[in-house]
Amino acid sequence: MSRGYKWLIATVAILFIVALPSRVVAQHTLTLTGGTGVATARFYPSEETKWMWGSETFGLSWRFYSDKPRFVGAVGVDLEYLERGFNLGYTYTSEYVDMPNGDKKEVRHYQFYNRKVNTVMLPLVWQPHVYAAKKRLRIFIEAAFVLSFNVSSHYSYENDRYPAGKYEWKVPRDNRFGYGLSGGAGFAVLLNQVEIGFKAKYNFGYSDILKNRNKYYSGSTDGRENPFYYSPLRSPLDNINVMLTVGWRFNKRGFDEWFVVRPKKEKRLDEFNFSAQTGAGSGSGAGGGQSFGGRQGSGRR
Repeated sequence: MSRGYKWLIATVAILFIVALPSRVVAQHTLTLTGGTGVATARFYPSEETKWMWGSETFGLSWRFYSDKPRFVGAVGVDLEYLERGFNLGYTYTSEYVDMPNGDKKEVRHYQFYNRKVNTVMLPLVWQPHVYAAKKRLRIFIEAAFVLSFNVSSHYSYENDRYPAGKYEWKVPRDNRFGYGLSGGAGFAVLLNQVEIGFKAKYNFGYSDILKNRNKYYSGSTDGRENPFYYSPLRSPLDNINVMLTVGWRFNKRGFDEWFVVRPKKEKRLDEFNFSAQTGAGSGSGAGGGQSFGGRQGSGRR
């Protein structure tokens, strides 16, 4: 990760802490995240691809925990640096293998083009959670709508078949901005005001890294940075990452939601007293029967 991204995240963290009023800040956490994972792209029409390993990520997470007992969890926003990209089988050689039935099967051996995309991600997060181990462990899931901006990109070819280089962005061909969804789960161990945890997350892209062929039909005039002769119709990027997290909780005693006692449902204590309601408790049993019979007789008349 470049020093520029680290300085950006550190500056945002300092400004955020200074700007928050002291009365409100108690319900907030700031968390540093860092990890690695895999990346790929979903092309349509389908292309030969494989996972790109070593996709680094680093970021800052802010969460706000409501003190209302009816609300469980947090809302927040993340600022992340994420390496995205794909490995594309741009050419291949064929080998024909004899089958038991006498036919020959084609086996393709691909040469891969690799492209890494350095992206700033802005997930808008909802994070419901539950507590365990006497509130020393917090288990959560996450769902987010994600905005992204592709800062820079580099490309290379397998076995150094062609020289590697910086990917030059073209407005008619490339998309700088993107959007998508993400989901994940994790846990955090609570040590006084410090949270140390682990989480896994899947980023599912909806926007395309390349503009479709209606806008940029042919790449035949491009250089080695673009291996597509015709632009794909769809080219969203996906990532799966695992991360370690270290957070700071601004409330020393814990979040207020810990100390809100939910009202218990009151049980109905009153019982229906048949005798009191019908008058069956007064007088003899026969008298009660005569009275009841009298009412029936008056009803027949």
